[in-house]
Formats: sequence, structure tokens, C-alpha cells
Amino acid sequence: MLSQHSGQVISLKRSNTRAILFDVFALAFIYLVPTMSHLLSIKLYMLEPMRIMVILAMVHTRRENAWILALTLPFFSYFISAHPVLVKSGLIAIELTVMVFVFHLLMQRIHRLGAIFASIWISKLLYYGLKYMAITTVLPAEPLVGTPLLLQLITTLAFSLYVFMMLKDQ
Repeated sequence: MLSQHSGQVISLKRSNTRAILFDVFALAFIYLVPTMSHLLSIKLYMLEPMRIMVILAMVHTRRENAWILALTLPFFSYFISAHPVLVKSGLIAIELTVMVFVFHLLMQRIHRLGAIFASIWISKLLYYGLKYMAITTVLPAEPLVGTPLLLQLITTLAFSLYVFMMLKDQ
């Protein structure tokens, strides 16, 4: 009995260590995206780096870790680079959190490929609804859609295929 408990503690420590290392990597990545964008003269935010980090966390770490990153990455980005603006950071945090929630909800009901694809687009629809309300009140100069929808569809397909391939056993 003691060895089984001891094995669970070791497993939990490894899981926590992996989550912490992943979070440090995610924060460093988000920290460096604005710098890389300026150096490369490419709008890397259009590839949705925060969504990438949250999806990687959903696949490779514990469920709680994806929630933590979904809630904190947008605000971390705002505090280190003032981008996106605070209101938009809040909207992105809501979007990413909803994506994680819907994904886990749908994974119990439908195939993982449909679950990730639907969770991304359901959260995007919510984001655009909330952003529209923000534009009519506090962000009047902000365009509703900043990243072309075709590019969003392409990245969604890429993210969905990644989740499909990584979660084959589920």
C-alpha cells in the first residue's frame, strides 16, 4: 500500500514538474512573440500563439494547466507588452477558457476531431459577439475581424489535426 501511494506521489510530482516547465515555456513564448514579430516583420499574432499554447497544454499536460494558461496568457501578454489592450485581453481569456471547457465537454460526446474543431469555433463566435459589444461601447476604433477568416479556418484545421493525431488513443 505504501509503495502504491509513493508511486502516486512521484507521478503527481512529475506531472506538476512537466506542467510548470510547460508554463514557463508558454510564458517565454508569449513574451517573445512581439519581439519575433518585429524582427521578422510578420504579424505572428495572426497564427494565434496563445491558442497554440493552450492547445498544447490541453494535449500534453493536465487539464487544470490548460485552464490556468487560458485565463492568464492574455493578461501576461498585456502586462509585458501592452498588447492586446486590456479589454481585448479579457475577451481572449474568455475565448480560450470557453474553448477548453467546450472541448472537454464535447470529448465525452463526440470524436476528438469534431470536439476540438467545434470548441475553437464556438469560442470564436462568443469572442466575436463580445468583441462586437466592446466595439459599440469601449473599443470603437477596433475592427471586428482582425485576422482573415480564411487564415482562421486554416489554423483551426491545423490545430484540429494536431489534436487528432496526438490523442489517437482517446
